[in-house]
Amino acid sequence: MTRRAAVLGSPIAHSLSPVLHRAAYRALGLTDWTYDRFEIDEGTLAPFLTGLGPEWAGLSLTMPLKRAVIPLLDEIGPAAASVEAVNTVLFTPDGRRVGDNTDIPGIAAALCERGVTRVGRAAVLGAGATASSALAALAGVCDGEVTAYVRSPARAAEMRGWGERLGVPVATADWSRAHEGLTAPLVVATTPAGATDALAAAVPERPGTLFDVLYDPWPTPLAAAWAERGGPVVGGLDLLVHQAVLQVERMTGVPAAPLAAMREAGGSALAAH
Repeated sequence: MTRRAAVLGSPIAHSLSPVLHRAAYRALGLTDWTYDRFEIDEGTLAPFLTGLGPEWAGLSLTMPLKRAVIPLLDEIGPAAASVEAVNTVLFTPDGRRVGDNTDIPGIAAALCERGVTRVGRAAVLGAGATASSALAALAGVCDGEVTAYVRSPARAAEMRGWGERLGVPVATADWSRAHEGLTAPLVVATTPAGATDALAAAVPERPGTLFDVLYDPWPTPLAAAWAERGGPVVGGLDLLVHQAVLQVERMTGVPAAPLAAMREAGGSALAAH
């Protein structure tokens, strides 16, 4: 039986997930596996799930489905529960739907790959769903305080709440002071394209590590300025590949997905874009 997987979201046409997963299937010799993409929003998610047959192994989820899917699942793992966000759905042989989150370990793995295993403090730019996953990953990396730079008091309260829940001491500051955060040993930028462009001029002389979760367009002005100053930069493609590696392993059951082949395929697709 052909085994199926796919990525769901809206908009979805830009997603690199099919490129990464198909590259993994090729490298692993999984000729009977397919991976597609479907334009699905909150209103069409439940009927889509209901219509899936036994050939389905798993789904990758992007916005706006990471929280909307939770009531439709039979179980969610501890990582997904910790941030109330599911980016992976696995289908068990008995038909149960299990939610997981590979963004959190993906962030940690991408940092570890660049030698970032412990830092004394960190800064997070932004306060969306990716920011909460970043906080969860920082719980295992950062020994001290994380300062979140946000645009509203409501977002600030939300980030402090996530910090309490995840066991991470979080301080908040207004976005107008985001340039101050660039002096932290680790800076995680979780904002949409363009939001950090004005900060490029404020990169310090001797920067720490920047983790910018964007991958298209790349490099961002902030990432480019950071690299010019000699600071290590972890990009969105690193995160995308590491979280996809975990998805492939959990969906197919293989012990080790082909990280290098997946990264090469993703890089080639971006270069051709």
